[in-house]
Amino acid sequence: MANYAIGDLQGCYEELSNLLKIISYNPTRDKLWFTGDLINRGPESLKCLDFVYSNRDNCNIVLGNHDLHFLAVAEKIKLAHKNDTLDALLISKRKSLYVEWMTSLPLIHIETLNTNKGLIEFIMSHAGIPPHWNLKEAKQASNNIENFLNNELTRKVYLSKMYGNHPMKYEKNISEMELLRLNTNYLTRMRICSSKYELNLSFKGSSNDCPKKFKPWFDYDLKILNKNRHLLFGHWAALGGETNKKNISALDAGCVWGNYLKAIRLEDGREFRSNAVN
Repeated sequence: MANYAIGDLQGCYEELSNLLKIISYNPTRDKLWFTGDLINRGPESLKCLDFVYSNRDNCNIVLGNHDLHFLAVAEKIKLAHKNDTLDALLISKRKSLYVEWMTSLPLIHIETLNTNKGLIEFIMSHAGIPPHWNLKEAKQASNNIENFLNNELTRKVYLSKMYGNHPMKYEKNISEMELLRLNTNYLTRMRICSSKYELNLSFKGSSNDCPKKFKPWFDYDLKILNKNRHLLFGHWAALGGETNKKNISALDAGCVWGNYLKAIRLEDGREFRSNAVN
C-alpha cells in the first residue's frame, strides 16, 4: 500500500489519468490525497469529480477555493465567472449528489503514516496553515467552517458571506461570519502574509517577488510544525511545486497553466509528474 499526495486537478482529467498510470495506481491497495481545487479552469471538471467520487473510499480530500466557489454557484448564491469551466458539472444530473458530498468534505486532513523516516504526521490543507496557528487552533478553525457547510440551515449563509478579502487579520470585535471568512481565506487562498499574519490576497507571483513586509507563509516559524510533522498544500501554482523546505511540500505545479500535475509518494518522498497535455 502507498499514499500519493496529488496537487490541484482543476479539471485536468487526462493528466490525472496519465499520472495514475505512472504511479501504477491500484485502488485496492493505494490511497490518494487531493489538495483541493478538484475542478474549474481545466476542461473536464465533471470527469475529475466522477473519478474522485467513485474512488472516495480510498481518497483523502480537502476543499479548495474553486471547490467552494462551485458550491456557491450550484446553490445559486453566486454567478459563475467568465473564466469558469463548470458548465458540464452544473447541468449534470449528478450535480446535487456532488454538492451534498462536497459539503461533507473537510478543509484539513491529518493522518500519521509509517514512512522511511519513521512515523510522520501529515497535515494537508489547500493553501497552507497560517504561522500563528497550533494544531488545536487549525482543527478548530476548520471544524467551524465544516459545521456551517454540513448544515443545510447554515450552508447558504456561509457561502454567501465567504467572499471578500476583509478582514485580512484577526481584529477585536470581529463578527462570527468575518472570522469564518478570514479562516476560509487562510486555509484556501493564502500565499503570503506579514509578520502580524495579515494576508495579501491579491499577490499571485513567485516567492521571490513578494511585496515589502510580506513573505510566503511557510517562511515563518510555524507554530504547528515539529520534526515529526509534514505539511502538504496546493493552491500556489507560481511556486512550481517547490518550497525548499524538507517538511513542507507544495503540490500545485500549475498543470492547468501548461506545466505538470504532481504527486508525492508520502512513504518515501518520491515525486511523480504528468505533463500538461495542452
